Amino acid sequence: MARRNTFREDEALETPFDIRHLLRASGYIKKYLWKMLLSLFLSACGGVAALFAPMVTQKALDDAIPAKDVRQLLVLVALLILTYMVSVVFTTVRSHIMIRVSQNIIYDIRRDLFAHLQKLPFQYYDDRPQGKILIRVVNYVNSVSDMLSNGLINVVLEIMNLIFIVIFMFCVDVRLSLVVLAGVPVLAVFMLWIKNRQRKAWQQVSNKNSNLNAYLQENIVGAKITQIFAREEENEETFAELCNQCRSAWTRAVTYSNLVWPGIDNISVCVRAAVFIFGLIILGQGNTSLGVIVAISSYASRFWQPIMNLGNIFNNFINNIAYLERIFETMDEPVTVDDAPDAVPMPPIRGEVVFEHVTFGYESDKEVLHDISFTVKPGESVALVGPTGAGKSTIVNLLSRFYNVDGGRILIDGQDIAKVTIASLRSGMGIMLQDSFLFSGTIEDNIRYGRLDATAEEVAEAAKTVCADEFIRKFPDGYQTEVKERGSLLSQGQMQLVSFARTLLSDPSILILDEATSSIDMHTERALQQGLNAMMQGRTSFIIAHRLSTIKSCDRIMYIDEGGILESGTHQELIEKRGYYYRLYTAQMEDIA
Repeated sequence: MARRNTFREDEALETPFDIRHLLRASGYIKKYLWKMLLSLFLSACGGVAALFAPMVTQKALDDAIPAKDVRQLLVLVALLILTYMVSVVFTTVRSHIMIRVSQNIIYDIRRDLFAHLQKLPFQYYDDRPQGKILIRVVNYVNSVSDMLSNGLINVVLEIMNLIFIVIFMFCVDVRLSLVVLAGVPVLAVFMLWIKNRQRKAWQQVSNKNSNLNAYLQENIVGAKITQIFAREEENEETFAELCNQCRSAWTRAVTYSNLVWPGIDNISVCVRAAVFIFGLIILGQGNTSLGVIVAISSYASRFWQPIMNLGNIFNNFINNIAYLERIFETMDEPVTVDDAPDAVPMPPIRGEVVFEHVTFGYESDKEVLHDISFTVKPGESVALVGPTGAGKSTIVNLLSRFYNVDGGRILIDGQDIAKVTIASLRSGMGIMLQDSFLFSGTIEDNIRYGRLDATAEEVAEAAKTVCADEFIRKFPDGYQTEVKERGSLLSQGQMQLVSFARTLLSDPSILILDEATSSIDMHTERALQQGLNAMMQGRTSFIIAHRLSTIKSCDRIMYIDEGGILESGTHQELIEKRGYYYRLYTAQMEDIA
């Protein structure tokens, strides 16, 4: 049986549209307001020029043709051609202007969205599939940009066209113009009926596409695991279910959208038929000429064209307003870990670390650490051991200020880390996480990532120190080898060694190694130990490792469990104590034996 879709639906499907979204979006328009006004002016001029065509036609039918005035007819034909040429030229120039404006708006929104994503805390990424984030940055921004540029311009333009058409139409004949306008109330009722149904339907499309994108991204990243456990068929069924949900949501939304233009078109046809019927009745009484009827019919056709365009714009507006809501929803995600208003740069770090009665939980009702206190002297190496989920990684995450403490405070060299700028704090720290992530690019680029001004010699020296130089030089391109996405060219152990070199090159004052050697074989780890000792020399170091043999030489070992520090001391002191650490160490040695 296929696994049911477990991706969380985006919220607030029934929330009515908030005008503040559009007002907020206007901030991206103001920068290009003059270009948009120029575009609007050019479009208006082109539209007005085209509106003279029915009058020219009326003049030809009522005067030039009955009088057989060839000269007048040629002048009218030339004038007709000129009106269309002016309209085409102005419209083309306007199109080029708006293409640039649209792309600039895409750039601005995407830049702000990405900048905000860079600041969001780990918790945000812990709670959301990557695919749902990606679709907002790429697809949604593309969709809303045209609405914010061409869409708004076209709304104003079409309204202006309607006004001009009505003016020209009334100049030709008032009575037949009223016949044309009689269809407007019918249209208003129809649009009010369909508006809310459309918006809800397109929000559903947005949600289903987001779920599909998240599941697809997850399965691409986890393709190896899928094949290892032979889950291809089950995953195909789940994917088919998500695709079917997308198809159903899209079909429903398009059904509503496709009702708009036929509805407007039918009203237009009925109105034009009414013009001919009333015109012929009046014409039969000798009050209206054939040229007037043709002109009014032409204006009636033009009158409903802007309305049909507004209907299409309305469709696009409804389709994309849900995307705009999602974009601003992401931008409104609170940056819970941020610089305090009075934050100051962190002075050069000596390395004293103090935890004062620190309490923290990832969920408000579940504490991971409770009232934990300890002091680490500058240059001291501290190992954190204990069962999985005890809070070892939480301690170093709080020290790095990836999360804010719920209670107490953390000090480095007597300075509360909550009162210094995050950039200055982390610039003095070298952090190696268990997941050794590498970016697309060369090996040299990845080692230099934390220190862009490093020379090639400094990069190579850092790699030698952590035993990475040897395997790097075996590649045909050496340090210029492309590692591909997520370092797929390298083994896990090689990725960790490159990450070690990257951390060492940044020359941190405080070193944090969170399971940093978990993917390195025993032989390489022994060779690496000398490099690690060099890295830790003169630096305050925090080491989390399940292989207890690698931390025996640390100045202090703290056993973490039950929300606190149950034991603390050197390796020998804890062995002699025969407590938690002793039982963990002896059990591991027995497993190795």
